Amino acid sequence: MADDALLRSSLIWLAGLAVWVGLYTLCFKKMIVTYVMGLFAIAGLLSPDWDFFDRPLSQWLSPVSVDPGDSKPPFTSTSKRFRIYPLRLAIYAAVYGFALYKWWVFVSN
Repeated sequence: MADDALLRSSLIWLAGLAVWVGLYTLCFKKMIVTYVMGLFAIAGLLSPDWDFFDRPLSQWLSPVSVDPGDSKPPFTSTSKRFRIYPLRLAIYAAVYGFALYKWWVFVSN
């Protein structure tokens, strides 16, 4: 992963948030749920193979092929890492919105 510093800082902030939830609610179970949901959220945002998903949607079912004589990689990850695609944005918004709602209902009770 190219952005190890981003991953480390995200995990540190997540640990701080989990400790704060645990101290505020005085519930170990809510603290663990907060940490696990945060781990899944961080993994979903930072871990995917963006070179694979930066292809058109119709090509997602076919494997990425590399010619043996081609010395450059098929995809470069310069500034294309966080391109905005409407379908990806809608899926992420729906999944993370629902997860955040369920987490909030659990923690606030």
